[in-house]
Amino acid sequence: MHSGPATDTDRPSGDRPPAEGAAESGRSAAGPAAAPGAEPAAGPGAAAVPPRPGRLRRTGRLVRREAPRSALAAASGLGLALAFPPYDLWPLALLAVAALSLLTRGRTARQGAWTGFAFGLPFFFVLLRWLHVIGYDAVFGLSVIEALFLSALGAGLALTSRLPLWPLWAACLWVAEEWARDRLPLGGFPWGRLAFGVTGSPYLPLAALGGAVLVTFAVALSGALLGSAALAAARLRPGPRTGPEDRNGPGGPDAADGPGTADGSDRSDGAEEAPHTGGPSRPHAVPVRPVLRRAVPPVVLALAVALAGYAVPVPTEADDTARIAVVQGNVQQPGMDFLGRPMLILNNHVEATLDLARDVEAGREQRPDLVIWPENASDLDPFRYPEAGARMDEAARAVGVPILVGALVDHPTKEGYVENQGIVWDPETGPGASYTKQHPVPFGEYVPFRDQLSKVITRLQRVPRDFYPGDTTGVLQTGPARLGDVICFEVAYDEIVRDTVNAGARALVIQTNNATYGRTGQPEQQLVMSRLRAVEHGRAVVTAATSGISAVVRPDGVIDRRTEEFTRDVITADLPLRDDTTVADRMGAAPEWVLAIVGLLSCAAAIALGRRGRTDRRG
Repeated sequence: MHSGPATDTDRPSGDRPPAEGAAESGRSAAGPAAAPGAEPAAGPGAAAVPPRPGRLRRTGRLVRREAPRSALAAASGLGLALAFPPYDLWPLALLAVAALSLLTRGRTARQGAWTGFAFGLPFFFVLLRWLHVIGYDAVFGLSVIEALFLSALGAGLALTSRLPLWPLWAACLWVAEEWARDRLPLGGFPWGRLAFGVTGSPYLPLAALGGAVLVTFAVALSGALLGSAALAAARLRPGPRTGPEDRNGPGGPDAADGPGTADGSDRSDGAEEAPHTGGPSRPHAVPVRPVLRRAVPPVVLALAVALAGYAVPVPTEADDTARIAVVQGNVQQPGMDFLGRPMLILNNHVEATLDLARDVEAGREQRPDLVIWPENASDLDPFRYPEAGARMDEAARAVGVPILVGALVDHPTKEGYVENQGIVWDPETGPGASYTKQHPVPFGEYVPFRDQLSKVITRLQRVPRDFYPGDTTGVLQTGPARLGDVICFEVAYDEIVRDTVNAGARALVIQTNNATYGRTGQPEQQLVMSRLRAVEHGRAVVTAATSGISAVVRPDGVIDRRTEEFTRDVITADLPLRDDTTVADRMGAAPEWVLAIVGLLSCAAAIALGRRGRTDRRG
């Protein structure tokens, strides 16, 4: 059975229409004419049509084509990780943002998504390597989940790269990505925000105006502007002249550097581009002066954004002060089993407080107004175990001032649940006001879908009870000071810290337990968050840790005093107490919502313009 059009040899002569017979005499030797819409049959002298490559071959071609770009994206992601503690090479954050902007420029949404994922996976893997104490599978799994958000960012950057003012939309998209990651899934995990990687930079004072959101926006805008300048500078290089469109580089001033349209549709499924047929190429030089006029303004603007922080006033004058003592009792070993036997950690903190009391009695140390213990200073419920409560009473009476105690307390009404609390323990009246952690850590302090997942991941059985979240802010009157208590990872969440300050906290306390992740870089990463919160809210921040790093941060973000990891230590300081609120406190979450929505609308505009352009071409 033949699949092509019939010819003289397989059609009876009587069936041939007269018109076809007349046309036959005028045919060339190339072969019979093909029916309209049918593939021409190969014949003598006819050019063979190459078959469409198979899916596997096309995939291999796509992988080879994207490999260099993916490698550059991965290297850029590693560079961004080095901007964070313990490395603190913050300028790399700007370069990483610039690199991702260039690598996604002019790509399809699908290609941009892959580039964003190739950027995000190594970034988070290095940043979150401290999770290796649980297992490298945990590091990899969480890194994959977080990298998916950067994959969405890469798609958005690709879509908006063809719009005018694209660096502005890129910065808004960075904010949108962090907005989503701060909330999803299971309450979000905002570790690795750009703002947390540049606390040693001129961008930090911007937090007083717009919080971590404005710092992220400024860093992303500066990085994208540097990418724009690099794009213009690249056109200074001589290249082949291929046509009049090369006056400003391939495709004109804002040409895409890869196939695709603004709405993400592919123009070529990995097929090779058609060769240039306009004659031999000849090198040409792009005029230097016009390109410099385009390259210099973005650099100047990026520099202006970076230096704008120096113009932001960061008020530090105290309305009052309180003398504090921060007790770091230490643990016997780092890792998952840091608690050891019951009462061990509690006794460490009691003994360190008794030593402080002896120094006060001997005149070697000024009596503090209050003492601060870290999260999990007691792993036993002092209301259920009298021996734990008795030791807290002993410590408070010896030092003669209230102690903010960190303890695990059984939930009063929900059997099997435990609360992570900060409790004001008075030397005369004992336990008083308390704060319960509002945002327990998934898979660390509670197990979602416990019945199903614990059968598959037996390691989750090491979390025997779920922590129950609190529903009020942590403003506590501790002696003469009205402090805002924030427990451990809660310092990473904008709304928890902001609500605490707006509820009346005059200084902030971060009770934390980093013993599980000691000497992994995680305590340093958390400490820089305290620095940013200090500037954002104009409040001194005290970090109290079981094993380190405990520190006192001034309202301008400068670390006044700190301890080393895995040492028993007590640090004392005059803590400034302030009542004024910053612009960031008064603005609340509005800047984040506005910038995130602008970023999403820019993607919608890019898609709409791409579709209209295709419609115009068809017309």
